[in-house]
Amino acid sequence: MSLSAFFYAMTARPKALVQAAMLACALFAAPMVATAQTLPPCGGDTVCKLGDRSYNILMPDDWDGVTPLPVMMHFHAFLRRGRTVIHHPRIGSETKPRGVMLVAPSAQHRAWRFWQDDPADIAFADAVLADVARRYPVDQSQIYISGFSFGAAMAWRYACARGDRIAGLMTMSGTIKQSSTCANPPRQVRHVHGLNDLWMSLPRGPEHDTTNVVALWRKAFRCGKGRLDGALTLAPGVEFAHFTWDNCAGDRSVTLDIHTGGHFIPTGWLGYQLDGLMPKTPG
Repeated sequence: MSLSAFFYAMTARPKALVQAAMLACALFAAPMVATAQTLPPCGGDTVCKLGDRSYNILMPDDWDGVTPLPVMMHFHAFLRRGRTVIHHPRIGSETKPRGVMLVAPSAQHRAWRFWQDDPADIAFADAVLADVARRYPVDQSQIYISGFSFGAAMAWRYACARGDRIAGLMTMSGTIKQSSTCANPPRQVRHVHGLNDLWMSLPRGPEHDTTNVVALWRKAFRCGKGRLDGALTLAPGVEFAHFTWDNCAGDRSVTLDIHTGGHFIPTGWLGYQLDGLMPKTPG
């Protein structure tokens, strides 16, 4: 219908008015439907495009296609990319059986820009989560952030900026300066680090205090004195000294696992943390 015909109909008899109104609704609604239906499919090795950037998705096992999904967004290590994350045997294998969608953004030039307080990659991560929510039903109360190595440092930056939006932070073998400002900290933090990490060494405190590695969070959460909860073993050959601060303001908590190894993602650690952070199913 031409514009002239449309306006003629608007001045015509009541039946024509109804028809014209219905046509107008269709004209304005059609682009919205088309937008939802024409998002390029992505998932697995097929990247999801966001301008000149991209991310990868790994769907969980046995999803019914309707129930809102918990999401874990993982920041990859230096020189890696999102595809590396979804195929990693100690990342994707932990999210899939737990009903969690794994979202893996890729850094420009394969390196996150986490050195400054407000890196541009925070806005990119926001855009990734928004794009995921356009594609799938997402449980916004269960957004988890994780990262390894340089990706762990980026995850710390993101959590300091968007802490009110995330249900928990899980990081491995990477930090930012403990004196950094954390304006909007998350509620729960879980960190693991190796005593013999040569790539991103554990930042010790006075008298070689290994718990200094989470000093930023303990200060931001106004935690009291922590405690050593003994040894934790998740897989043969790797044992952790497990520290807990559960006396922080606002029901926040921090845990720290220290092992004697180097720079790696411990087997079973992410799954163990997800099990502790995710809401328990009744029964």
